[in-house]
Amino acid sequence: MTDNVDKNDYSSTLYLPQTEFPMRAGLPQKEPEMAKKWKEMGLYKKLRASAAGREKFVLHDGPPYANGNIHIGHALNKVLKDVITRSFQMRGFDSNYVPGWDCHGLPIEWKIEEAYRAKGKDKNEVPINEFRKECREFAQGWINIQSEEFRRLGIEGDFDHPYTTMAFHSEARIAGELLKIAMSGQLYRGSKPIMWSVVERTALAEAEVEYHEVESDTIWVKFPVVEALQLPDVHLEDWKPGQQLSEVPPSAKALSDEGASVVIWTTTPWTIPGNRAISYSSRIEYGLYEVTAAANDFGPRPGEKLIFADKLAADAFAKAKLEFKRIRQVPADELSALACAHPLAALGYTFKVPLLDGDHVTDDAGTGFVHTAPSHGREDFDAWMSKLRELEARGIDTKIPFPVDDAGYYTEDAPGFGPSAEGGAARVLDDNGKKGDANKRVTEALIAANNLFARGRIKHEYPHSWRSKKPVIFRNTPQWFVYMDKELGDGTTLRTRALNAIDQTRFVPAGGQNRLRAMIEQRPDWVLSRQRAWGVPICVFADVDGNVLKDEQVNARILEAFEKEGADAWFAAGAKERFLGNAHDGDKWQMVTDILDVWFDSGSTHTFTLEDRPDLKWPADVYLEGSDQHRGWFHSSLLESCATRGRAPYNAVVTHGFTMAEDGRKMSKSLGNTVTPQDVMKESGADILRLWVMSTDYAEDQRLGKTIIQTNIDAYRKIRNTIRWMLGTLAHDHGDEIAYADLPELEKLMLHRLSELDQLVRKAYDDFDFKRIVRALSDFANVELSAFYFDIRKDTLYCDAPSSLKRRSALFVIRKLFDCLVLWFAPMMPFTTEEAWLSRDPSATSVHLEQFPAIPSEWANEAVSEKWKHVRTVRRAVTGALEIERKEKRIGSSLEAAPVVHVADAELLKALDGLDFAEICITSDISVVAGEGPADAFRLDDGTKVAVEPKLAEGTKCARSWKITKDVGSDPDYPDVSARDAQALRELAAVK
Repeated sequence: MTDNVDKNDYSSTLYLPQTEFPMRAGLPQKEPEMAKKWKEMGLYKKLRASAAGREKFVLHDGPPYANGNIHIGHALNKVLKDVITRSFQMRGFDSNYVPGWDCHGLPIEWKIEEAYRAKGKDKNEVPINEFRKECREFAQGWINIQSEEFRRLGIEGDFDHPYTTMAFHSEARIAGELLKIAMSGQLYRGSKPIMWSVVERTALAEAEVEYHEVESDTIWVKFPVVEALQLPDVHLEDWKPGQQLSEVPPSAKALSDEGASVVIWTTTPWTIPGNRAISYSSRIEYGLYEVTAAANDFGPRPGEKLIFADKLAADAFAKAKLEFKRIRQVPADELSALACAHPLAALGYTFKVPLLDGDHVTDDAGTGFVHTAPSHGREDFDAWMSKLRELEARGIDTKIPFPVDDAGYYTEDAPGFGPSAEGGAARVLDDNGKKGDANKRVTEALIAANNLFARGRIKHEYPHSWRSKKPVIFRNTPQWFVYMDKELGDGTTLRTRALNAIDQTRFVPAGGQNRLRAMIEQRPDWVLSRQRAWGVPICVFADVDGNVLKDEQVNARILEAFEKEGADAWFAAGAKERFLGNAHDGDKWQMVTDILDVWFDSGSTHTFTLEDRPDLKWPADVYLEGSDQHRGWFHSSLLESCATRGRAPYNAVVTHGFTMAEDGRKMSKSLGNTVTPQDVMKESGADILRLWVMSTDYAEDQRLGKTIIQTNIDAYRKIRNTIRWMLGTLAHDHGDEIAYADLPELEKLMLHRLSELDQLVRKAYDDFDFKRIVRALSDFANVELSAFYFDIRKDTLYCDAPSSLKRRSALFVIRKLFDCLVLWFAPMMPFTTEEAWLSRDPSATSVHLEQFPAIPSEWANEAVSEKWKHVRTVRRAVTGALEIERKEKRIGSSLEAAPVVHVADAELLKALDGLDFAEICITSDISVVAGEGPADAFRLDDGTKVAVEPKLAEGTKCARSWKITKDVGSDPDYPDVSARDAQALRELAAVK
C-alpha cells in the first residue's frame, strides 16, 4: 500500500459541511433575543391568521396565582401546555393558547394586610374598596412579572389579552354563575361544621388545606350511663309527638343502676363541650368490664364498670394502667336505648347524651365509641342530622350549639369555658396558630369531675391551611352552600351530574378518573362563603331565615353594574338601595357580605374565556394541571359547570406530578435543594429545561438537580450536532426532487423510517406521551442517522461528482430528514428549532408557522425495511471484527480493511445481493462468500451465522477520499486519486 494523501490538498474540492449554525448553542444569550423578536414580529397574531378557518383545539389554562415569581412547578406546567398547543397547531388545528391568572383571595389580601401591619395601619379603618384597589394593583404587578417569565420559557399565547378573574367582565360572569345557581334553588344558607382558619379568620374548603403531622393531646373520657331512653313503638317516619313509647330492655336499665360508663377516645379534647351524642356500631361486639386493680392514684377505681368494644378493651385498660375482667356482653339493642350524662354536667351540661348507631364507627382504634360533637365534625354532624326524628321522639333538644367563635375562643355555648368563666374564655388556637389553653382547661375539668379515664399524646396527620401553614379547626358556623344531592328538576342531582360527566371524560393517566370520582362520591355540600374582603361577593339578598330573593330584575342591575364597575360596586355606598330598587322591603332583605370561595372563581373561568371569546370554544378539549387539582380546579370547574350546564367544561383531563429534588426529597430552601427555572435558563437555557420536561415521566413525581440537568444538556448536544451536520451538508443542496423509484435502497430505508416515526410522533402527541417522542427521535438521530446512515453516506456526499444520483438522492433524503426532525421537535424546543430553520432558510418567517410534514404513502416500504434488518445484522458482525482490529492497532481506520465475510444463512446472504457492501461497512473493499468460515474468524455472541476474517485493503490510498483502491492513478490527469474521484474532479473543473 502506498500513501499518497500528502501529495495534493483536495479539501477544497470536497463537499464538506458548511454552516454558521454553531456547535455551542449559547441558549442563555440567544433565547431572550429570539423571544423578543417573536414579540416584536407579532408571532402570536401570525399564528392565529395562519390557522383561520381550521378546526379549533383548545387547552384551557388553569390559572396560576398572581402573587410571586414562577417556580419549577409553574415551568413544568406551562411547558407541557405549550407543547400540546404547539403540536396541535402544527397538525392542522387552530390551537389558541390564552393564559390566565387567579387574582382574588386570601394570599393577596394577606400580603396587603402584612404591609398595613408593618406601617401600624388597621385594615378595618380603610374603606373596603380602597383596600380592594390595593389588592388589584398587587395582583396586576405579579401578572406582569409572571407573563415575562413565561415568555422567557418560550411559551406562546395571547399574553397581550389574557384572562384574569379580577377583570370587570370576569367578575360579572362569576357573579352571574352564582346567581344562576341561586335562582335554581341550589344555593342555601346552612349551619354546618366547616374547616376554619383562626389565623386567617375564614372558612376553608378541602382544596385549601394540606395535611401535616402533628402531636396532639389525646384523652379517654367516661360518660356515665344515667338512664335508658324509651323508643317510639311505631316506625319513626310515622311517629307523632305524644305517641306511645316502647318498653326499655331491662338489661339497659341495669347498666344505669350499676353505675356503668361508656368510654370514648378523642384527639381533640377541646371539642368535649360540643358533645351531644355517642356513636357506636351495631356491627361491633361490646362488653361490660369491671376494674379489678389500678396502678395510678387518679382515674378509674377498682369496682368501676365500663363499656368498651371487646377488640379494644385490653389496649385501653393498658393505657390507663388498670387490671380488669369482662362481666358480660352488651348487645346493640341495649346500647341503642342508653342515655349518658355529659362528663361535664356539673358545669351546666345537664342534657342527656344518647347513643346513636353509626356506619362511620370502627374498632380499628380507640374504644369502639365515637365522641359525637355535631358542631365540630362532618361525620358527627351527619350522624346527628340523620337521627333527628329519633332524637325528637326521645325528647332530646336537637339544636346544634356554636361553642367556638371565629377567633378560636369558646362562646357562652360552652359553659365553664366561655367569656363568663373564671379566667375568661379559653382558646383553641391563637392568632399565630399556636395551641391555646382549651385542651388543658377541658382536661382539668374532666379530672375534677372524675370522668377522665386516661390521657396521652399521639402523632397523626392534621389539616393545615395551605397558605398560612397553620392548623385549622372544625367549627359550626352559618355559611352559604350548594346542595350536592338536591333533585334539580330533571331527575338528577349535582352529584349524579358530576359523576356522569366524569364517566364521559378522558383521563391521562387513566387513574385520575377513579381519584376524582371518589372525591365527588364522598364530598359534602360545597361551602361557597368566605369571610374576607378581596373577591367576588355572594351577591344575593336574603331574609333572616336565609331565603334568597329571586328577582331577575335585581340580578340584571347587579350584573350590569359589575360589568361596568367590577365587583367593587357591591361594596359602594348606596349599593343596597341601588340594586334592591323600590319593589322590595329593605328591612326584610339584607345584602350578603361574604365573598365567594376562589375555587368558584377559577371554576367559572370556562364561562368568560371558552364561551365568551370567539377565538376559543366550549367545552375545552383538555384541562391540564398538577394531580392535586383533582381536589382543586378540575373539581370546582366540574361542579360549577354541572350545576349550570349539566356537563363538564372539558373533554379530557391530563395531570402531572410534582418536582422533587435529585435525591427524591421535597425541594426546600432550608435544605438548599431548590431548582428555579430562572437559574436553569440563565445557566443552560429554556430549551434544556423544556427537554427535561419532555423526557421525564411527567405523570409521576419527577426529580431535578445538577446531574439530571447535565444529562439533558448531553442529550441536547447530540440532537443539536445531528441538526448541525445536516445543515452543513445541505449547504450543497440545490433542491433536486428525486423520484422515489430512482432512489437507492438505503435512502428508501430512511424514508421508510420517517413514515414509521411520523405515525409514532403523531400518535404520541395525541396521547400526550412526550417522552416517547423524545426517546424515539433521539435514538433515531444518534443510532440510525449519526452512527449509521450519515456515516455510510459521508463518502458519497463529500466526494461524489455533482452529477451523482446517489449523492443527489442522499441530499434529497437529508433535506426530508432535516424537515421532519426539526418540525417534530419544534413544539418541544422552540428556540433551537427556530434557529435551525432560519439557518436553513433565512427568508422563512418562523418554523412555528409551519405544519408537520405530510409523509407520502409510498415511503412506507416494509420489504426494504425487512431486507435491511438482515443487512444490518451482517454489518454488525463486520463492525465488531473491525473494532477489535482497531483496538489491537492493526488498523487505524476501517478504510484500511478489506474483510472477508462468510455468511452461512441463506436469507442474510440474499439480502446482500446487489449491494455495495464495502460502502455500507465503510471499508475500502470487502468479500462476501457463502459458508461457515474458518474457526478462528470473528463471530457475534448471539448465534448469527456470520464469520468475519479481517484483511488489509490492497492498493493505494486515494489522496482525496482516503479509500485504498487498485485504481488510484488510472486517470493520467489525476494520478493520486481513484477513478471515481478523478471523474468528480473533472466535473468540478468543468463547472468552474
